[in-house]
Amino acid sequence: MSASLWTQGLGKSFRLHLQGGIRIPVLEDVGLAVAAGECVALAGPSGAGKSTLMRCLYGNYGAEEGRIHLRHLGQEVELTAADARATRDIRRHTLGYVSQFLRVIPRIGALDIVAEPLIARGAGRDAARARAEELLLRLNLPPRLHHLPPATFSGGEQQRVNLARGFAPGYPILLLDEPTASLDAVNREVVIGLIAEAKAAGTAIIGIFHDVEVRGRVADRLFEVQPIQDAA
Repeated sequence: MSASLWTQGLGKSFRLHLQGGIRIPVLEDVGLAVAAGECVALAGPSGAGKSTLMRCLYGNYGAEEGRIHLRHLGQEVELTAADARATRDIRRHTLGYVSQFLRVIPRIGALDIVAEPLIARGAGRDAARARAEELLLRLNLPPRLHHLPPATFSGGEQQRVNLARGFAPGYPILLLDEPTASLDAVNREVVIGLIAEAKAAGTAIIGIFHDVEVRGRVADRLFEVQPIQDAA
């Protein structure tokens, strides 16, 4: 089975300029691969670099060493060498990311926040909004909230908007950072169902799941992120 996303020798550190330029290594020689229809869960102790790895895979953090490759519109692309325009295109069509927190867009209602990535990919406005409404209802967000900006929503409500936005386009590759952290039992079950459906449709998923039960039900295998021993 060929990989949808894979890394070679990936490394990342942070330099603390306000503390004399101290270099803090976080990731070293990471070799990870995920195939279509597979869910790989990142495991390892707190502070090992799981969230840093996710941000590198999405391109929010630049990798200092190694490479990140993915399949984008039928081509093999090196994300670590992509310019800003190519990265935007990859995110529009191939690579989705559900972070722990919703980046609230001022004055934009929840329905339009979820529909936006579909419209960016060329979907009609009515079809995009219908898909957005379907997912928001499935995630038990009341219709009275659909047209309100999520800035005043609870953490769980914002996470459900974020999840709907991430699952709506059907990305070939999806990164999930604690997708059930703020959810009750009912909505955790909904998310487990969405992940199962995405896998069945061929989506390659990499996730961080601190909920061991959820991880056990959705992950096909674990990938251990090991802390660097000399990291301060």
